[in-house]
Amino acid sequence: MRMKVNDTCIGCGLCAVTCPDVFYMESGVAHAIDAEIDEANLDTAQDVLENCPVSAIEEV
Repeated sequence: MRMKVNDTCIGCGLCAVTCPDVFYMESGVAHAIDAEIDEANLDTAQDVLENCPVSAIEEV
């Protein structure tokens, strides 16, 4: 599974703090790694997707 952060990101940083192996902050907004999410981070990444306050995270 891969994830991406769309244009609705408000830069709150919740994803990067919760799952730093998958999400990171750059230029005031979040980004996701450009790779398959490893097994160890799948559950946390899914939690982040479900809890993003503006639903900016998408599964691709």
